Amino acid sequence: MKFALTIATALAFSASASLAQTFPSKPIRWVVPSSAGGGNDQLARLFGAKITQNWGQQVIVDLRPGAAGIVGSEIVAKAPPDGYTILIVATGYSLNPSLYASLPYDTLNDFARVTLLAYSPNVLVVHPSLPVRSVKQLIALAKSRPGDLNYASSGAGTGGHLSIELLKHMAGIQMVHVPYKGAGDATAAVVSGQVHMLMTAPGAAIPFLKSGRLHAIAVGSASRVKALPEVPTVAEAGLPGYAVEGYYGVLAPGKTPRPIIDRLHGEMVRISKLPDVNAQMEASGFDPVALGPDQFTEFVKKELQKWPPVFKAAGIKFNN
Repeated sequence: MKFALTIATALAFSASASLAQTFPSKPIRWVVPSSAGGGNDQLARLFGAKITQNWGQQVIVDLRPGAAGIVGSEIVAKAPPDGYTILIVATGYSLNPSLYASLPYDTLNDFARVTLLAYSPNVLVVHPSLPVRSVKQLIALAKSRPGDLNYASSGAGTGGHLSIELLKHMAGIQMVHVPYKGAGDATAAVVSGQVHMLMTAPGAAIPFLKSGRLHAIAVGSASRVKALPEVPTVAEAGLPGYAVEGYYGVLAPGKTPRPIIDRLHGEMVRISKLPDVNAQMEASGFDPVALGPDQFTEFVKKELQKWPPVFKAAGIKFNN
């Protein structure tokens, strides 16, 4: 019996290795679980174009926003595990299990981690009509007008949402949450003046910061961002101890053969080292990482353990 199992295992490995050698032989669908214009969308299009150039197979970016990334994630979790459907996720991927009583997929087992692509802090931006240009001014205004100010996010439970919830808790202020289906929609709402502010990826905000249609008052990371060196951290600007780091990662359906995962990861690493890609990422506030599948999995496991006590301490309600 043990000999038979060994042969079966060897045959399975041989088959998956052979599949990886011919991969890809058709277009790849890259699901973005948010609306156009956000960090997920930017990175998928940047890397997707380079994959198309190198592999000669088109990468089709498929926007599937909704429910804090859950809609798009479910599509990939249930897709054939052959490498032809992949997913890009942000910090909300490891936040949702703590915020929702149930998900239509298993966060760990229904996905294969390909690479942790980049780190990216959020930047707190406000509409020019809001009379604040610092975190201290924002806190003072919010305290003088409790419940009058509002903020957008790319969805309930996303990194941008929880970053401001933590700020509210630490500052002792009240603001109204206005969720959207993605970072692009949320940013557009603030640019148009429908909502006062949001926390979003620098890449989504920088074009509007340059044109003066938004103002950046702080970044949420522990240190300043290369793309926005003049913008202080939230901790520097009035809330010592505040720090929320964001990330972007690439997933495939669970049970995707490891040789295909390794091939996808190798391509992501190659692209992330290209000078033009590296320059574009840094200019948009992304810190290229390209961690391997196993490292990314360990990272996610730690994130899943880290957030529940943070939410509890901050008084953030779970959706049970």
